[in-house]
Amino acid sequence: MGQVRFGTVQDLFQAYPLARYDVGKADADKPSLDFLQEAADARNWHPAVSYCAYLLPRRVAVAWGCRSLRLMFDHFDASDTRSLNIVETWVRQPDEQSRNKALAVGNANDPEQPATWLALAAGWSGGSVVPPEFAPVEAKPDQAARAVRAALLIGLCRLPRDSRDRIMTSCLEDGIQLARGEPRPPR
Repeated sequence: MGQVRFGTVQDLFQAYPLARYDVGKADADKPSLDFLQEAADARNWHPAVSYCAYLLPRRVAVAWGCRSLRLMFDHFDASDTRSLNIVETWVRQPDEQSRNKALAVGNANDPEQPATWLALAAGWSGGSVVPPEFAPVEAKPDQAARAVRAALLIGLCRLPRDSRDRIMTSCLEDGIQLARGEPRPPR
């Protein structure tokens, strides 16, 4: 069993100060997995998704975002399918070439589409966030988590009300298992 990246809510908030605003009110002394499980059990999707996006290591968070979007939607338009495929390539092979390709796709695509935000999350996972012809600009430490969060919250808003809780429960169960270091089999 893996070790949780941030033992408590306070540990995560110290590492990512902006997470306080994205997650909202939380008991700082609460163990991370307890907070996440309680938020999921209470169907408080926004704090649960936000916390999980920060809790997971960047690449794992992006992979979780891809798995979650695929669970949320049976069908994507061609642009979203292309974006997700590029991001999933980066998840499998996280090299600079695939990261830069994801970043370019994220910058070029519609910001109202959740897959665009996952492409940005992959692009913002490390390295420079500007094209190579410019002086390097490093991603902020929380950029990837915030982009995964944006992707999943956009997706959440588009879910039919009658299946929202079932789908989000599955997404968060997957995230909790990933945080524990117990990856679920691919879907």
